[in-house]
Amino acid sequence: MAEPLRRVFDVLVAATVLVITSPLLAAAIVAIRLESPGHPIYRQRRVGRDARPFDVLKLRTMVSGAEKMGAGLAVDDGDSRITRVGALLRRTSVDELPNLVNVLRGEMSIIGPRPTVPVQVTQYSDRQRGRLALKPGITGWAQVNGRASLPWPERIELDLWYVEHRSLWLDLRILWLTARMLVTGHGLYKGDTGGWVDQA
Repeated sequence: MAEPLRRVFDVLVAATVLVITSPLLAAAIVAIRLESPGHPIYRQRRVGRDARPFDVLKLRTMVSGAEKMGAGLAVDDGDSRITRVGALLRRTSVDELPNLVNVLRGEMSIIGPRPTVPVQVTQYSDRQRGRLALKPGITGWAQVNGRASLPWPERIELDLWYVEHRSLWLDLRILWLTARMLVTGHGLYKGDTGGWVDQA
């Protein structure tokens, strides 16, 4: 798919999904505010295409100021900083709906490697930096092949494979697998066995 067409696709999909899910998004925001103080939208600096930084938008799933508590940016399975509402939002991936705003802004794409934090990028090898050749995505090859249950190096390898084999048919396959995961729940939530505060 040519880049201009991909951009049109991204904008149409992001706008449509935001409209359809707006009642769910509003309900989630209210639930977050009722359970814990703090803004319901969480912003975190991530690294995008060509190593350009941007602020990813997510629904807050942890207590406000979590990055300054306990393990800091690191998140372990069953982290006590994750709220009850937040655990549900993570399990269903509803917390990622604000990523669609990042897509409309042109910072992200619907499909691509998930954006990661700067400290992680500083640890990349030259080969792994190839992951930054594309805009980060809401869903991607690593997400439909194990997601957070995979060791980080393995997720990077899957992303690099996608960068090298990107095509319309592969994107359609990823969309189909993502939709199946959302409908059936199969493979959607493997547990955050190590990651970053409000990790993507």
